[in-house]
Amino acid sequence: MELRQLAVVVAVAEEGGFTAAAHRLRTVQSTVSTVVRALERDLGAPLFHRTTHRVELTPAGEAFLPAARAALEAAARARAAVSPVNGQVRLGVCPGLLADWHRVLATLRHVHPGLAVEVRQVAACDGPGAVAESTVDAVLTADADGALDTAARPSDPAPNSFAAAGSATPGLAEADPAAISGFASCAGPFAPGLAVTPLPGEELVLATAPGGSPSAPADLSELSLVDFPAGWAIREAVDRAFPRRRLSLEVDDLAVAAGLLRAGLAACVLPASAAARFPDLTVRRFDRPPAWQLGVVHRGDVSPAVAALLAQLG
Repeated sequence: MELRQLAVVVAVAEEGGFTAAAHRLRTVQSTVSTVVRALERDLGAPLFHRTTHRVELTPAGEAFLPAARAALEAAARARAAVSPVNGQVRLGVCPGLLADWHRVLATLRHVHPGLAVEVRQVAACDGPGAVAESTVDAVLTADADGALDTAARPSDPAPNSFAAAGSATPGLAEADPAAISGFASCAGPFAPGLAVTPLPGEELVLATAPGGSPSAPADLSELSLVDFPAGWAIREAVDRAFPRRRLSLEVDDLAVAAGLLRAGLAACVLPASAAARFPDLTVRRFDRPPAWQLGVVHRGDVSPAVAALLAQLG
């Protein structure tokens, strides 16, 4: 039995499905299924009831889950005991990224219990400036126009590794200012010495009421759509991908948007990972799916605290 198998079981149980767990673990559904089946064979008991719309724990799974969580937490604390990071890191977040903050922060606390994290909302246009002025140590934002093609990025850093204090992260060069400006959805000069760490990319999908076709139409102009406020990262991405769509409903809460979809009142363009949180909805994919790319803007000279945060985000 491996820690990776335990992590997969916990993800499936918490997300309520294999596809959603795969999004959370940044892998594919077939890998998650294979890992679970192998563990079930090893244990000699099924851990999940598989149904059409949801995956539920069996009695054996209910008994196994708390022990799996405890083992993972113990392993995380053991790693932290060997290489703990202390101090404070301030993360700026552009609105509308729909990120799983509670999971990231909870894992970071377990791995580095001496590291205090502050999360502040930062407008996309202010992100690089906030890092340059040391208002925050890093900013999570969305790629505006493919800027990551020209932005500096790490070259295969070791998983969960971090640099020594005052040293630059290996393989991370100073970013082209124009690239970071585009990444943060703003133009204009800013201080040199910043870099971008890209996070795993995904695609935008069309979420609708349960049932219907798995394919999304290329033209959304005839659909009634739920959208999010102007200035939100997801709103900017959808504006670029579908400039002629018709906005019918505007909300500032993902759960409210999902309720409107269940009622059949509208459809909504979302990152695939966000849509996977609602397994009862139908996820319809585009023939040419628009990309959803997040990244972290930070100084090229990465502190241990920022590096620890990047390891959990990535």
